[in-house]
Amino acid sequence: MNYDASLWLIFILIGLATTLPRAIFIVLGNRVALPSVVQRALRYAPAAALAAIVVPDVLVVGGTLEVFNPKLAAAAAAIAATALWRNPWLPFIVGMGVLLGLRQMIGG
Repeated sequence: MNYDASLWLIFILIGLATTLPRAIFIVLGNRVALPSVVQRALRYAPAAALAAIVVPDVLVVGGTLEVFNPKLAAAAAAIAATALWRNPWLPFIVGMGVLLGLRQMIGG
């Protein structure tokens, strides 16, 4: 097999590997149902993905773990604003206000 043929084979295999897992649910439709345990677990997938993205950014500063930093205080203020007022804009405003205020006061 020459270089071009193996490259095309790799492209096709990568395409199948990314398309088939997504398309299987569309193709099968309602003929196959996931177990209820898996369905309940999938409800938490977006929150888990968001936490996996946000938590390291909040806790790690400059490549080291810092528990006391302005980002963590801003996140805590945003969570508190969310729990208290249920306004979708208020956590953003409160969190950014705390973050900018602490950065002005202590730097970072």
